[in-house]
Amino acid sequence: MDGFHDLGGRQGFGQITVEGKKEPFHADWEIKINAISGKLVARHIYNMDEYRYAIERMDPRHYVGASYYERTLTAVATLCIEKGLITHEELNAAVGEYFPISLGKKAGRSTPNKLPELNIGDKVLVKSEFVPGHVRMPAYIRGKKGVVVGISPEYPFPDAAAHGLSSMKQRTFDVRFRSRDLWSDGADDAEIHVGVFHAYLEKVE
Repeated sequence: MDGFHDLGGRQGFGQITVEGKKEPFHADWEIKINAISGKLVARHIYNMDEYRYAIERMDPRHYVGASYYERTLTAVATLCIEKGLITHEELNAAVGEYFPISLGKKAGRSTPNKLPELNIGDKVLVKSEFVPGHVRMPAYIRGKKGVVVGISPEYPFPDAAAHGLSSMKQRTFDVRFRSRDLWSDGADDAEIHVGVFHAYLEKVE
């Protein structure tokens, strides 16, 4: 889905501040919610694609003001409600106030029946597709051309896995783009590598 979470390649946020190495947790509750989420994934209550999609579905005003682990907390609460482990009313009663959760789901999709054979060195085009549900394709590469330079093992197709749909696994391809092909008037000349799922790619002859 196209949402506020997909910030790759966007401008207007100022210079990146490098803060150096910091502790991953700042409060005990962050450690707890991280452990809870990991345990729920380990017990197959939800998968990582469902988790990512729950964060994507946060109200943009909530998302932009939330810390990393606040987003984790929202995703865990949302998924526990959607999986029937607790009701929203029970959660509100437990915390003593309204607990904000993510917005509703949109439609997912399964893997296409036929995918083009791709090999290292092939020129590819990222499809110009707009998906209402979860998708792992950064918007800034949509409709852009690159070259395959690496191939991964197979993974669950996120567009299906985030929605509980049965689908064959797919490889991701390490695609090399030229920065000036992605941002013609706003980038130094460099190489950008992106892991792109097979179904997002077309072979360019």
